[in-house]
Amino acid sequence: MPIVAQSTETTDWVSRFADEVIEESERRAPGAKTSGAAAPVVVVASGLSPSGPIHLGNLREVMTPHLVADEIRRRGYQVRHLISWDDYDRYRKVPAGVPGVDETWAEHIGKPLTSVPAPKGSPHPNWAEHFKAAMVESLAELGVEFDGISQTEQYTSGVYREQILHAMKHRGDIDAILAQYRTKKTPAKKQQQKPVDEAELEAAEGSGAAAEDDGSSGSAGYFPYKPYCGNCEKDLTTVTSYDDDSTELTYSCTSCGFSETVRLNEFNRGKLVWKVDWPMRWAYEGVIFEPSGVDHSSPGSSFQVGGQIVGIFGGEQPIGPMYAFVGISGMAKMSSSKGGVPTPADALKIMEPQLLRWLYARRRPNQSFKVAFDQEIQRLYDEWDRLEAKVADGSALPADVAAHSRAVRTASGELPRTPRPLPYRTLASVADITAGHEDQALRILSDLDPANPLASLDEARPRYDRAEAWINTHVPADQRTIVRDEPDTELLKSLDEQGRESLRLLLDGLADNWSLDGLTHLVYGVPKVQAGFSADATPKELPAEIKTAQRSFFALLYQLLVSRDTGPRLPTLLLAVGQDRVRHLLGA
Repeated sequence: MPIVAQSTETTDWVSRFADEVIEESERRAPGAKTSGAAAPVVVVASGLSPSGPIHLGNLREVMTPHLVADEIRRRGYQVRHLISWDDYDRYRKVPAGVPGVDETWAEHIGKPLTSVPAPKGSPHPNWAEHFKAAMVESLAELGVEFDGISQTEQYTSGVYREQILHAMKHRGDIDAILAQYRTKKTPAKKQQQKPVDEAELEAAEGSGAAAEDDGSSGSAGYFPYKPYCGNCEKDLTTVTSYDDDSTELTYSCTSCGFSETVRLNEFNRGKLVWKVDWPMRWAYEGVIFEPSGVDHSSPGSSFQVGGQIVGIFGGEQPIGPMYAFVGISGMAKMSSSKGGVPTPADALKIMEPQLLRWLYARRRPNQSFKVAFDQEIQRLYDEWDRLEAKVADGSALPADVAAHSRAVRTASGELPRTPRPLPYRTLASVADITAGHEDQALRILSDLDPANPLASLDEARPRYDRAEAWINTHVPADQRTIVRDEPDTELLKSLDEQGRESLRLLLDGLADNWSLDGLTHLVYGVPKVQAGFSADATPKELPAEIKTAQRSFFALLYQLLVSRDTGPRLPTLLLAVGQDRVRHLLGA
């Protein structure tokens, strides 16, 4: 496949980062073009800790490099997107709100995540695999291609043995770099945009020497390596001596009192501390692009310090954009060490992959945004549908076209989509009113456009299923729509002549306007006609009082149909109730 120098989509942040990454890749492999050698594989990376539910904030750690990698693939380059599963991290705390987990899991604090039992009832062999599985499934649905690397497998199989020995040999150099930041005064704590990454906290909440984020320093000196105890499996260990020539290392465990001497050149039960581990991997994998959260970008944080330590391993720091906080409509900030936070799987139950991809693609990494689980999701879908229409007719701005393209397809092809993408809010209203009766839902949706009716609900899927799931899981019971069984005779009797006339005008026009557009025109037109104007009169041609009259008319209809002042959009509600029942409830 020919290599294209630059994408035509140059107005969005993804293209700009792709340009930088390609330039950096070619700088690191000079002569590849002129010598005729194959272009180097461009390596981008993400890191995820399966310490608990992997939430929508963590997803930005994946989507940012995914979108850049995909743009580079579109240009004809070979790209490898690594997702490093930090499953050899210590189990720090028992997350709250995780089903199948109780206080007995506290006994495993300090063990590798892959040595902690999975929640009760899980089909997975350990804690890490339980939480990885849901994320892997979601990434497949989102069209994210990646190579997963288990850090448990890397460390326990000895893959990093030379890097560990090298770090221990150069522990003085590493300690000198870290000391530059240890001696600095800690600035006043500021409100963080997102919780510190799990790996950043890997050793910060333990006890004794294990609590140090950058390794243990004591009477025996500084060591950037921490063994897991051979007796209790925990990392509450202190290295008491190390010999560079023989690689003999002695450690003791502050948890169970166990101690032993091992040869590090054949010992695989431990890992480099985080601030050394991360830059070691940059060098080992040749990572060119990896984003980091705002917490990693402050002075003395892992990304900043790693930029100096990576040179000890003969590597270079990757291009590393900072990414900002991802919020949830109506919910507090997310932390994956706590239960009950929305995950990508939760989002994909109520929205199609294209919409979720678009939310991450349209904002620069340093811009925060929210994923909607409340009524805001309907507005987001309206905005998305308007964008689709603009892209189709050629009126969308270039940056919006680029974001749309990245949402609906990858370099491998287009994501599966709903054949008839009816408005989400309409589908939600229909799902609400029909309460799971698919035959009724199909009848109503077919009436939306009688000239082109749905032959099957499958034409509206998966969007219909997402809207139904949203109604069933995120709309409170007191906001659900329940259509009256019998007319509200007291209210009907109390109406004045104007109220009764408004109902007559509506009922007289039902049969001739029984479609979504027709009913929309009818319900907005009744107050206009009553005031002596044409039903087709535009807002500019009408006095302000008409809007007040329309609101009063709508409230009357809602009271007569669902015993509330508000509800689903009236045209949709009328279609859902059906002509005969509407006539019955309105006193015809």
